Amino acid sequence: MTWQEFAQQDPELAALGQERLDRNGLVMVATLRKNGWPRISPVEPLFHNGQLYRGMMWRSRKALDLLRDPPCSIHNAVSDRMASEGEFKVYSRALDITDTEEQQNYLQALFQKIGDQPVGHEFHCFAMDIKSAAANTLIGEEFEHQVWKTR
Repeated sequence: MTWQEFAQQDPELAALGQERLDRNGLVMVATLRKNGWPRISPVEPLFHNGQLYRGMMWRSRKALDLLRDPPCSIHNAVSDRMASEGEFKVYSRALDITDTEEQQNYLQALFQKIGDQPVGHEFHCFAMDIKSAAANTLIGEEFEHQVWKTR
């Protein structure tokens, strides 16, 4: 399911998620290494054309993880132990984008967002096939928990 389709099913949670994932410009991605151990790495998320994308350096370990075993999760960066700015996580399967036109659209959108792009270098581009999402929001001294799953 694309990010846009997720947003159509749960607009409030998707808007909250996009705000939290975009807030710092970096998110943490969890992948599975070949030996089964988890790998956690920072990546830059990009929302474009109804998709949630992640670009990665060519043949980076996390990219190879996703090519071999596509289930992954993304979590927004949290800067304090109480998570007062809120948490958001999304569980998905990484879709390897090999279409040249879609990769070029990704690069143009990335440049518009951050003013930089991997020019002259091969890279991996993944779109997220969203399976579920969850948010925790601190309200007073209690956390409000929101969950969405594909139907």
